[in-house]
Amino acid sequence: MINVFQPSLGQEELQALAEVFSDNWPGHGARTAGFEKEFADHIGVPGENVLFLNNATAGLFLAMELLMLKPGDEVVLPSVSFVSAANAIAATGAVPVFCDVDPHTLNPTVEDIESALTPRTRAVCVLHYGGYPGEVARIADLCRSRGIPLLEDAACAVASRVEGRSCGTFGELATWSFDSMKTLVTGDGGMLYVRDEKLMATARRLAYYGTGQRSGFTSARVSDRWWELNVEGFGRRLIGNDLTAAIGRVQLRRLPNFISSREKVAARYTASLADMEGVRLPPPAPSGHTLSHYFYWVQLDSSIRDQVAADLRDRGIYTTFRYPPLHRVPAYGSRKILPATDRAAEETLLLPLHQGLSEEDVEQVVREFRAAVARRGGGGT
Repeated sequence: MINVFQPSLGQEELQALAEVFSDNWPGHGARTAGFEKEFADHIGVPGENVLFLNNATAGLFLAMELLMLKPGDEVVLPSVSFVSAANAIAATGAVPVFCDVDPHTLNPTVEDIESALTPRTRAVCVLHYGGYPGEVARIADLCRSRGIPLLEDAACAVASRVEGRSCGTFGELATWSFDSMKTLVTGDGGMLYVRDEKLMATARRLAYYGTGQRSGFTSARVSDRWWELNVEGFGRRLIGNDLTAAIGRVQLRRLPNFISSREKVAARYTASLADMEGVRLPPPAPSGHTLSHYFYWVQLDSSIRDQVAADLRDRGIYTTFRYPPLHRVPAYGSRKILPATDRAAEETLLLPLHQGLSEEDVEQVVREFRAAVARRGGGGT
């Protein structure tokens, strides 16, 4: 099966893990701190403003806690988002308010966000769909003008930038995901960015049981009896560890090559599929935008989309659509009518895109996709 997502792991990662084993300390330690510093350098922020966590969903839940949401508050986010963002909002008792998206980019416009704001809005959360920054700079300006914190779910945008500025650094908080479907993987893991240093200090406490301490050899002394606890809040254990951080540091060094490979795959898809009638390809990146090339999506008539996906799966090519619209999920109780989101959800299909794809893999995807569309009455062969 040619997968939609596939990590690239090898001897460098194994060697990094062997060094952790040799040191006999797989928990939170120096490698975790090193990964935080190196990732901070990657996105252009101070090292003390990022925190490596055991997963990105934990980061979203922690971010909502830092925003001090309470029942009845509202958080605006695009309906085309991963379920963990809406869950994190709803778990506080606040209300996720879903907005529409541009049906081609699947990112919200400034107008989409603004139309969903009310006097009860306490935050805005945006996802950079497929690694496209979208209108994040303008959305950040809007939020600033209204005094509303912006949270960036940058799970898809580990290398995305606008005029050299990293996605994830436009708002007050951001999270990145390093699970096994992402470009940079640690198995599971995530990074949290908090712009305000005092708020980041709170995040660090809450991520380790509400104490100012850390496990093992990095424990901070609170008295001559170093085993005593200094509980400053009620937190959980969310911190990352040296095993996953060791993998992450290697992956971060390899990231430029990963992105270059993905860019070439995306370019080959575009060149090979551009002549197909009735098939819409991803939009070109606006000037000044750097992409992570996390998704490559095609859009075709909703009457054949699912059949094309099934045909491809039968021929060993896995496709999917991410993310199913959250305003349709009964658990959130939304009554929103979002026509552009509904349209995009019925027409969009993600083709395989990862750095492990060979030229032969890409040729097979193109060939089978063209044939499947033609069989179902679409354009091109």
